[in-house]
Amino acid sequence: MRHKVNARRFGRETSHRKALFNNLAKSLIRYEMIQTTDTKAKELRRVADRMITLGKRGDLHARRLLLARLGDKELVSKLIDDLAKRDDIAGRQGGYTRIVKIGNRQGDNAPISRISFVGSTLESTEPLRYPEHIRDQFVTEEGAEVEA
Repeated sequence: MRHKVNARRFGRETSHRKALFNNLAKSLIRYEMIQTTDTKAKELRRVADRMITLGKRGDLHARRLLLARLGDKELVSKLIDDLAKRDDIAGRQGGYTRIVKIGNRQGDNAPISRISFVGSTLESTEPLRYPEHIRDQFVTEEGAEVEA
């Protein structure tokens, strides 16, 4: 019987599932917007919201818990010093992420969603998602964008 078991398993062992969501959380914190399947985005929302809550606490114990989960000091400091102190997130009691369904994947027709932090837009996350040398390829000398 499945009493009080409310997490999705995704057909993976526990260690694989933990690694999957740790890596998705790292990508979400680094790029502030990622695309994944609907079910993974809904489970990632639980992980990311708990991390933001720890980041809002901001004490040494919370920092160490986040470091144990993320394994990257830069991401931990970005989470505590930048993301958790934004006006859109600091004034909330939960619900720090937004999930937008964007369609189905070409290969297997899996439903795809875009998960992002509240207040993040495509324009504000573009420098994080694309390095400068890639963005320069899409801009001509006159400053007009090239049609891709």
